[in-house]
Amino acid sequence: MNTLTNLTIDKALDGLKNKEFTSVELTQAHIDMMEKHNNLYAYITETPEIALKQAKASDEKRGTGNEIGILEGIPLAIKDLFCTYDVQTTASSRILEGFKPKYESTVTTNLFNNGAVMLGKTNMDEFAMGSSTTTSYYGNTINPWRRKDDLNQDLVPGGSSGGSASAVSAQLCMGATGTDTGGSIRQPASFCGISGIKPTYGRCSRWGVIAFASSLDQPGCFARSVKDNALILQAMAGHDPKDSTSANKPVPNFAAAIDGNIKGKTIGVPKEYRVDGMPEEILKLWEQGIEWLHDAGAKTVEVSLPHTHYALATYYIIAPAECSSNLARYDGVRYGPRADESDLLDMYEITRAQGFGDEVKRRIMIGTYVLSSGYYDAYYIKAQKVRRLILQDFLKAFETCDALITPTAPSAAFAIGENENDPIKMYLNDVFTVPASLAGLPGMSLPAGVDPQGLPLGLQVIGRPWDEETVFKVAGVIENLANFTARPQILL
Repeated sequence: MNTLTNLTIDKALDGLKNKEFTSVELTQAHIDMMEKHNNLYAYITETPEIALKQAKASDEKRGTGNEIGILEGIPLAIKDLFCTYDVQTTASSRILEGFKPKYESTVTTNLFNNGAVMLGKTNMDEFAMGSSTTTSYYGNTINPWRRKDDLNQDLVPGGSSGGSASAVSAQLCMGATGTDTGGSIRQPASFCGISGIKPTYGRCSRWGVIAFASSLDQPGCFARSVKDNALILQAMAGHDPKDSTSANKPVPNFAAAIDGNIKGKTIGVPKEYRVDGMPEEILKLWEQGIEWLHDAGAKTVEVSLPHTHYALATYYIIAPAECSSNLARYDGVRYGPRADESDLLDMYEITRAQGFGDEVKRRIMIGTYVLSSGYYDAYYIKAQKVRRLILQDFLKAFETCDALITPTAPSAAFAIGENENDPIKMYLNDVFTVPASLAGLPGMSLPAGVDPQGLPLGLQVIGRPWDEETVFKVAGVIENLANFTARPQILL
């Protein structure tokens, strides 16, 4: 039965249509894989009963001949940042332990309306703050990949959506939701050898998604192929009047854009992304990606994004500032654990001290500082001005090209604990992904090669605002030519 977990979503939909197996059988196969590999700690909350109930309903719906959804009967994992009705939703923080929302996020509502099945809620960096999924209150998620010369060393899956990425890579689900604030879908996709897309800011509703940095957070998805991502994104996207940042734009048929034809397209290569100290294998993969584009009939042109150098500094002012504001609501009064103190101020302070982890506290303190009197203009306002310049750089580049190609991350997956004593080094994991996030652009990572240790490396395709179709088109061509067939060791 576990051969079912090898299928892509596209192939599984064909199998369900042709009655080769049922959604209940497909779902049970993934539940079995979840039990077999629960030592990866990819899930915080498993929901097999809900999954099997949804799968049974999906099979019955197919049997009636009624219209079916885009993902009818497909088992997915949901990042534990999306509120799910009456299912614990924690953002991987102690301060939300036991919280069971009485409402459903718009994204998960859309997915369920399109027939998706929920296997459970995946682990993540606390409140999406991190690049390794090691800041979770519930423990580290483990990457299913291993280095050739040290098969016993646990590696990080990236973050913050590391639980989702690990689950997809290890075949514990067919696809998963994620959120991307500064690279939290694309970087873990690269580390885990799968595909992941962050759509244009506003393409997917943020309603019911626990906020980190409101002007940057954007729901997206993971899967094991470019087309599978296109199917999930089409099912989860759409305008939402409950979210003032949700764009009132039609949702295209993203999968139809993946036609293998990029002849005549011009792809930009940003010269500023050739950073000092870039590992040789990543530079070679980037050059190989450019060659693949030429082989497919596209041409490439060097473009300049001169304010890229300031992107990380800008991000780590704006994101903590918004985080300090958003997380002020967690005080022990309305939900989550509460410190047993008679004095109200003591209750607030001790609840927050006990409820938040070190990385969250660090970012709250940074954000409070840059928003404080005397520093707001010097830091936050200036960062917003630089953010605008970063967007203008991209828009100018897109006057001469249709999309951009870059590396996804400056390294392959590193060992758990390897960079934890150096927050700055951890922040540098997002050096190639943060600029597109600040500009609100769509970006996709897909696996394209391996490093000398056999670990996956990703290439990133960045598109114009609202042009996910070109992103999928270019990514599909690279995927076909890269023919990435490597698998994590636990599946061999």
